[in-house]
Amino acid sequence: MNSSRTGGSLRNLRQSNSLHVLDLLASQGPMHRAEMARRANISRTTVTTITRDLMERGVLVELSERAEGGEEVDGRAGDQLAFNPDAGWIAGMSQVLDRICVRITDLMGNEVASADGAIGAKDDWRFRAEAAVYLLDRALKEGGGDRDDLLGVGIGLPGQINPVDGIVHGALADQPWHGINARQEMNRRLGLPVFIENNVRLETIAEAKWGAGQGISDLMYVNMSSGIAAGFLFGGELYRGSVGGAGELGHTSVDVNGPACRCGNRGCLVLVAGAPAILSRLTPTLGPAATMNDVLAANAAGDRSAQNVLAEAGTMVGRLLASMCNLLNPQRIVVGGQTSLAGAVVLDPLREGITRYALTPSAALEVVASDLGGGPEAGAAGGAALALSMLTSSPEMLSRLLDGRKALPSQT
Repeated sequence: MNSSRTGGSLRNLRQSNSLHVLDLLASQGPMHRAEMARRANISRTTVTTITRDLMERGVLVELSERAEGGEEVDGRAGDQLAFNPDAGWIAGMSQVLDRICVRITDLMGNEVASADGAIGAKDDWRFRAEAAVYLLDRALKEGGGDRDDLLGVGIGLPGQINPVDGIVHGALADQPWHGINARQEMNRRLGLPVFIENNVRLETIAEAKWGAGQGISDLMYVNMSSGIAAGFLFGGELYRGSVGGAGELGHTSVDVNGPACRCGNRGCLVLVAGAPAILSRLTPTLGPAATMNDVLAANAAGDRSAQNVLAEAGTMVGRLLASMCNLLNPQRIVVGGQTSLAGAVVLDPLREGITRYALTPSAALEVVASDLGGGPEAGAAGGAALALSMLTSSPEMLSRLLDGRKALPSQT
């Protein structure tokens, strides 16, 4: 037998098992060694060896807590293992038309610091990139660290984003990031592993991890704001489409004889249910300078014109979602975004549209409001979750975790 080959195989197996343990903690949170062994299908002895090494490296710590409810695990009340809060930080960012939000977390998903700032709707991608870097550095300073303390960054941007090359594309050539390799540009500015994703898909990840989509394997998330877009989880996995273009609900035609849209289609949903369309219809009553905050305030005050326009937007979105339900058969639809903050006046007609036109029995489908609001704050949280999920598949992130980082300031 070739001893060098055998040694290499054993090292590879050890590495594979170690990555499996890290994956479990990144996706499931604190866990007992016995549970790790069962889920990873490896021996308890191997788990003990792996976790001892990771604890010596400062990656893992023991939490002095018994199993949930005080029950013993495998005949003993063994401590749970978790990521060391001082082992490294993860950052998430999300950009929308007029705002950028940043969230920094430890490897347990606990927020360390956050920052947000306004940007102009016409600001170009270079300005947006520099503003994002500024906000990230500001949040890091608030948390008592700097970029050396980050393992990776998940960034959400509007548009269709090719998961292979990181280029933002799609039909709307006037979007600030259109045609730009966002991953390359942000990596160059930050000097960190960067993962680019559509901002609404990041909101979907956040809802699935912390919000109204928890525990749902077949989930549709819908954001109703200036645009209308969706994110999908099928079998618990995020669906992007072949070139990252899935979920463009706003540019689905609901009236082929309707007005022309800047995407090239006619009668797009966004022209009747997007925030600009809602504001345009309410100009006679709320004035040309009104914002969606004004619309929400008018709705809360009982303004009938605002309520009617919002209800019609909900109805139109519900009709389209009924067709999506016929195609995809989700278990739950979570609705977020600024327009959804109007509450029942939007959500009730949206539900009615689905109930009337979808083949799926209404009892088999839930339509609920977002727990997180659905916006750049949620997108930033989803960005951090995305980056954390890449921990063991990114050699650079793994290297920063295991070898090359300076010690973080204690958060206790």
